[in-house]
Amino acid sequence: MAYIPLEILMRQSPSVYKLALAAAERANEINEGSKPLVQCTSKKVTSIAMQEFAEGHFSVEVKKEKKKK
Repeated sequence: MAYIPLEILMRQSPSVYKLALAAAERANEINEGSKPLVQCTSKKVTSIAMQEFAEGHFSVEVKKEKKKK
């Protein structure tokens, strides 16, 4: 399994929770047949997705919600 330091991942994501959701979504896409965007020695889709995120191939979008009055 590839080791990707959390510090590198957190530079591109405002929250660990949103990072986990985005990586899980990308891992599912890879598992369903989408080609990986990076060459990785790991065959685990989660590790591949995290490597793609660390290299900047996809990012987490932050939507600002309007406060309800």
